[in-house]
Amino acid sequence: MWLLIAFIAVPLIEIGLFIQVGGWIGLFPTLAIVLVTAVLGTWLVRTQGAMALGQLRASFSNLNDPTEPLVHGAMILFAGALLLTPGFFTDAVGFALLVPAFRHAAFKALRARVKVHSFGTPGPGHPTAEGHATQRGDVIDAEFYEVDENNTRQEGPSGWTKH
Repeated sequence: MWLLIAFIAVPLIEIGLFIQVGGWIGLFPTLAIVLVTAVLGTWLVRTQGAMALGQLRASFSNLNDPTEPLVHGAMILFAGALLLTPGFFTDAVGFALLVPAFRHAAFKALRARVKVHSFGTPGPGHPTAEGHATQRGDVIDAEFYEVDENNTRQEGPSGWTKH
């Protein structure tokens, strides 16, 4: 429902802002502002994205939780899409998402609403993705088939087949 409201409200807000700003400053200055914000936004997204990618690499190399750098990267990507979309409202939201303090506040707000129960790989006695609990760490779940001793047919070039 919220997505439907956003898809209706955002274009209406943008049209209203274009009419107002175009009436105040004229057509060509309005178009120039739209072009300048797109170019400036693209440059800012590239620099901010490179910094976010560096933070993500650092979190991976230090074996830290990569959640925050990933969310910052997603917000920067979303900001880039908003800045390339013509409009004053989307540009304002896009530029706000490029401010690290705003992204951090948005991340904290999202983190308060999302609960992560566990992070990492399951160990012995912990449920796996399928919901089965492993009893010991050395159990290997596999499929097997018996090789017929009298079968002389070679299945392929594998060294594991009997001749």
